[in-house]
Amino acid sequence: MHKKLVSSLAVSMAMSAFLAACGSNDGNNTSSPSASPSESASPSPSASPSESASPEKVENFTVSLRHIQIGDAQKFRKAILDDVVAKTEAEVPGLKFELDPVEDQVNRFTKLPAEMAAGNPPKIFDVFGGAGDTQKYAAAGRMLDLTPILDELGIKDKFLSGVLEPFSVDGKVYGLPIGGNTEGIFYNTELFAQYNLNPPTTWDDLIKAADTLKANDITPFAMGSSGAWVPNMLVNTLIGRVAGEKTNNGFITGEVKWNSPDVLAAYQLYADWEKAGYFSKGELGKDYDGMLNDFVAGKAGMMFDGSWRSSAFKNDAVGGAIAGKVAFVSLPAVPNGKGDQTSVNANYANGYGFSSDVNENEKKAITAFIKNLYSDEMQLRGLLEDGVLPSMKLSEASVAQVSDPVVKQVLDVLANAGASFPHFDSVVQSKVYTETETQLAKLIAGKATPQQVGDAIQKVQDAENAAAAK
Repeated sequence: MHKKLVSSLAVSMAMSAFLAACGSNDGNNTSSPSASPSESASPSPSASPSESASPEKVENFTVSLRHIQIGDAQKFRKAILDDVVAKTEAEVPGLKFELDPVEDQVNRFTKLPAEMAAGNPPKIFDVFGGAGDTQKYAAAGRMLDLTPILDELGIKDKFLSGVLEPFSVDGKVYGLPIGGNTEGIFYNTELFAQYNLNPPTTWDDLIKAADTLKANDITPFAMGSSGAWVPNMLVNTLIGRVAGEKTNNGFITGEVKWNSPDVLAAYQLYADWEKAGYFSKGELGKDYDGMLNDFVAGKAGMMFDGSWRSSAFKNDAVGGAIAGKVAFVSLPAVPNGKGDQTSVNANYANGYGFSSDVNENEKKAITAFIKNLYSDEMQLRGLLEDGVLPSMKLSEASVAQVSDPVVKQVLDVLANAGASFPHFDSVVQSKVYTETETQLAKLIAGKATPQQVGDAIQKVQDAENAAAAK
């Protein structure tokens, strides 16, 4: 079947990784160690002490590494990181990493901004691309210019087209995206079959499924909103569907307002689903893991989540109880929605950054860390083990190893998308995004109307845009 041309960067990236061979397999990222002193030829008995080779003294040093791979849901990513850490420590004499696990939102919105302001961030740290994070910190001189390292390793051109842009300033690269994702609907195929429901690929089928599930005392959508970033995923896609896929980029230019009719219509749709009882009861007290638990237990028929969740439904994973009973589709076209209704949310916004305040030993460690993490082997592991879409071009041999049915469905969704749009947390300023979470929690609790939500967010957006213009 003829596939549509994917016009947006992120979808192009995913498809070029999946459908095209982009160079030979570079998975052999281990360098051959040079001969150690003990492997040198032994001095002859007549050799004087001054002629005997003495082992070079190794200087021990530590490198701090901030990561967000906490909890069972991130165990595969943590395993990959642990392997990279061990491999890098083995390659760099004297190196010892100090791992600092911090929850994602705490790192991004509390700890890292404070450390950047004080000038003492970790040497390696989890970071988002975009104006509110990497580009701001790089402009302040806090982040290491990685361009010479990428040139040294010969991997700059191996990243998918466009993925380095949110991590770059004036043509210099300051961060590296570890992978990508899209967001859509996971649904329980067994429950759908039990109630004779069609897959939720059209709006009518989606609403019929939600109403039927609710009538049978099954929550239509599992939702854990104690962290507002979780329901914000759905809000972001509703905005893309109702207002069009180009909406998010307009917030920082002023071309689009949070309180414009189209954006408010998306918030109203979310509020309508709240009133209809489509989401988990007590969702503001339920966390992200609790949301998954409800879905796995069959208490909910659907779950709107990131494609990375596909890894949860393997036989040996946290959602193994419904392995083989889960499918993935994008949010269907919204009636009277604007723009390309086949567009999808696709992001390559999260990755690693590095402090500009490093010595030569630390820079050697960073170089080896990048070499080992940003390789064909680790990019493939991220896809196979954790459902993370690669940010680099994979070899044909690597692509051929993709067999997980849910991962294949994710790739099919991307392949059939006519365009893509980013999540607004990778576009707008940090204070604006924080306000979207605050206001969404109020909307869910019934303490704010869509109009009040839009007005409050736009007030912060106006202030941030004005500050950026100075």
